[in-house]
Amino acid sequence: MVDLTQYLWIVWLVFVVVCVIIEVLTLEFTFLMIAAGSLIGGLGANLLGGEWWVQILAAAIISGLLLFTIRPLLLRMLDRDRPPALTNVDALVGMTARVTSAFVDGAGFVKLANGETWTARLVLEHEAAALTEGDRVVVRRIDGATAEVAPAERGETA
Repeated sequence: MVDLTQYLWIVWLVFVVVCVIIEVLTLEFTFLMIAAGSLIGGLGANLLGGEWWVQILAAAIISGLLLFTIRPLLLRMLDRDRPPALTNVDALVGMTARVTSAFVDGAGFVKLANGETWTARLVLEHEAAALTEGDRVVVRRIDGATAEVAPAERGETA
C-alpha cells in the first residue's frame, strides 16, 4: 500500500505556486505572505520529516506572523512616496469647468469636468471678466457651496 504523505511535498509546492499566481493578480502581499509561510513552514517541516499536522501548523503560524509583521511594513514602504489622495471639495480645486449660464455681477453657474453643476463666482483678480455660456474656467477655491473660478488659460482643457 502506498503512503500518500510521502508526496505531501508536491502539495506544498503546488499550493505555493497557486498563492504566488493569486498574488500576482491581486498585488496586496496577502497571498505572498501565505506562500512564504507555506514554503518555509509547511515544506520545511515536511523536509524535516514532520507529521502532516505539524506541517500545517508551522505553515499557519509562519504565514500569520508574516501577515501581521512584514506585510504592513511592505505596504507602508510602497505608499511612502505617493501623495495623499485628495477627496471631497479638495479634489475640485484645479478642476476645469464650463460656464452653463452667463455670469451676472461676477456670479453664475458652471458644470465641472466631473459632471457636477455648481454655483460660481469669479475670483477677485478676474472680477471684471465677462463670462458667457460655454466659456472655460478653472476652480481656484471652494467657499461653502460656491466655486470660485477664474477664466481658463489657453493650454487648460475642460
